Amino acid sequence: MAKMTSAQAAKELRKLLERHSALLEKEEKACMFRAVLQENIEDVRPAYDYDAMQTELAQIEAQIRRLKHAINQFNISQVVPGFDMTIDQMLVYLPQLSARKRKFEQMQSHLPKERITSYASNFVEYTYCNYDIAQAEADYAKVADELARAQTALDTVNTTVEFDV
Repeated sequence: MAKMTSAQAAKELRKLLERHSALLEKEEKACMFRAVLQENIEDVRPAYDYDAMQTELAQIEAQIRRLKHAINQFNISQVVPGFDMTIDQMLVYLPQLSARKRKFEQMQSHLPKERITSYASNFVEYTYCNYDIAQAEADYAKVADELARAQTALDTVNTTVEFDV
């Protein structure tokens, strides 16, 4: 058992997933091969040990399961300081904040009254904001600050708090 941060665990997980993928590609290339009738099959046979490959893949898959489980346990139990939320809740909260930020960004950019150009009509049409643009600007600033604060808090936990793997 080793201690590591969530950031370290994520890097280790990425390495394991890349190794697993590389082994699968290697297996795909080596488990079957073609030869023409005039060739000596043994001269063109790629090196491949079925049992060793399955054993290595199974070992990596077990490591991936253990590491993902440790990360998940950490995420559901570690509270992010200043937010009264666990990491797994923060991983839902951050996309919600990002969506709200995008919405307020769009709303703050509208004019109170905007002319619509329509080539199919002889009428001049306008769209009107049915909300206070200044309030949308204030809400945008508030959500942007909250998002930055939440990201920083999560980054701090992920890079400083260790857990058992």
